[in-house]
Amino acid sequence: MEAQTAKRSIKGGEFLIRETAAADIFIPSEFTEEQKMMAQATKDFIDKEIQPVREKIEKQEGNIVPDLMTKAGELGLLGVSIPEAYGGLGMNFNTSMLIADIIGETGSFSTTYGAHTGIGTLPILYYGTEEQKKKYLPLISSGEWKSCYCLTEPDAGSDANSGKTKATLSDDGKHYLINGQKMWISNAGFADLFIVFAKIDDDKKLTAFIVEKTFGGITMNDEEVKLGIKGSSTRQVFFNDCKVPVENMLSDRENGFKIAVNILNIGRIKLGAGVLGGCKEVANYSVNYANERKQFNTAISSFGAIKHKLAEMAIQTWVTEAASYRAGQNIDDCIADLIADGMEDGQAKLKSFEQFSIECAIIKIIGSEALDYVVDQGVQIYGGMGFSEDAPMARAYRDARITRIYEGTNEINRMLMVGMILKRAMKGELNIMEPAMAVAKELTAVPSFDMPDMSKPFAEEKEVLKRLKKSVLMVAGKAAQTFGPAFETEQEIMMNVADMMIQIYAAESAVLRAEKLVSIQGAEASKLQINAAKVYLYDAADKINKAGKDAIASFTTGDEQKVMLMGLKRFTKTNPVNVKALRREIADQMIAENKYTL
Repeated sequence: MEAQTAKRSIKGGEFLIRETAAADIFIPSEFTEEQKMMAQATKDFIDKEIQPVREKIEKQEGNIVPDLMTKAGELGLLGVSIPEAYGGLGMNFNTSMLIADIIGETGSFSTTYGAHTGIGTLPILYYGTEEQKKKYLPLISSGEWKSCYCLTEPDAGSDANSGKTKATLSDDGKHYLINGQKMWISNAGFADLFIVFAKIDDDKKLTAFIVEKTFGGITMNDEEVKLGIKGSSTRQVFFNDCKVPVENMLSDRENGFKIAVNILNIGRIKLGAGVLGGCKEVANYSVNYANERKQFNTAISSFGAIKHKLAEMAIQTWVTEAASYRAGQNIDDCIADLIADGMEDGQAKLKSFEQFSIECAIIKIIGSEALDYVVDQGVQIYGGMGFSEDAPMARAYRDARITRIYEGTNEINRMLMVGMILKRAMKGELNIMEPAMAVAKELTAVPSFDMPDMSKPFAEEKEVLKRLKKSVLMVAGKAAQTFGPAFETEQEIMMNVADMMIQIYAAESAVLRAEKLVSIQGAEASKLQINAAKVYLYDAADKINKAGKDAIASFTTGDEQKVMLMGLKRFTKTNPVNVKALRREIADQMIAENKYTL
């Protein structure tokens, strides 16, 4: 694998076949003073305005949620990525990730915020005409208007393009009449603006429309009674001859599905960053409780089993953070490169999100599953109190569950990742097959006894990562060769390959983050972060081995299977690591400081 020498050359999905230098990734400690001030303003808003009324938010009392959104708009929090020309702050994508990260601790409100600033805003920002942008974006970024996104229907979930909502041109040619039903619409109860997807006449693909509530013909069911995120408005929306001016079509006819897919890419990576605040809040609650709760006359934080949980909560949060901002900066760099090459700003952003759709899916999965782990272990640390609504864990546990479902289920995202890799390989956009063939030849070649130079910091970890990448190239390459186009129907194997890819991206992000930290502040000051990277990589190798074995056993037999299993064993081999000691050091620091510390 060749070393990456310039950010400009990186492509989405290329992490599988290239070695990235730590200097070329972004880590959170590199945020500018301006970004840190924006983050602090967001935290102050949460502490002052949201935390004191969490219970009222959960009950959706009065206008409390829309009023909070108005206040967020006044602070600029709703227009972080909207250009200044349209009333926003015009900041880069990674800054919007940072704000989503901090807002994540607000539970239900983070869903309201994310729906408004993401899927409720970005279709207009990236696909709207100049007139549409000038008319609607200032209203949205100020919080004067609240927005929502109407895609899902009762019979159209993951298969969004199968929606039945219809749009029919009026006799005078001036309006479209929209008729249909949408469900699970976040913010619907107080939205002023609806991004609506419908099919015109007998079109096979969706078209998008900007619909104002005042257009009429819009009715709703009562608020859904949900498992979690109870404080966010979620309703079914009915359109009955809703009269939409023809100039409110968003982009071109039948371009709606493309809009939906591209906007969901952005939503996925933002969701990955958006769990971080929740993870850190739950980790803080957990270590606080573990320090206070005594059993057998000692604080339960002194028990090894509790230390394991606290450390692993911190590790998974830290690794998610590393992966999120690495991918976010790759997107920002790609945007800058495309603009420098002459591409229009909006098109450059769309192209970049599409380019990194694989990473967007990975971040969504890593983040949502890390949050699920953290809240589950938080309940466990609280014990019986964790099951009580009087403690904070019950709400956190319920709120977390949705993250593995919305913005595309994690299963859909896993298959999307692998499918995208295959399509890019077939089109020649990503040279996956050549490295995969080289790995296949390596399986039957005479083993090389050349030893890499292990004297450099992180050399051993990087050698492990190189081999882990070979393992997924071996499995995916052989599966693609065996099944051809039918590979996409082998969902279990696709899920295995996806799990291998996810662990590689996360582990590499952790190692690179630790390495860059060492270059900035030294090894001693980065000791706990080095611990986190080593523990995660060690565990990732085992997970990759298991996923690889499951895949290989499902479509190979005989000598071919034996050779591949031997190769997998070689590629996923790691030296023993005292993970107990490494985790304990992380946990002891958390316990001493009584908070999440990585």
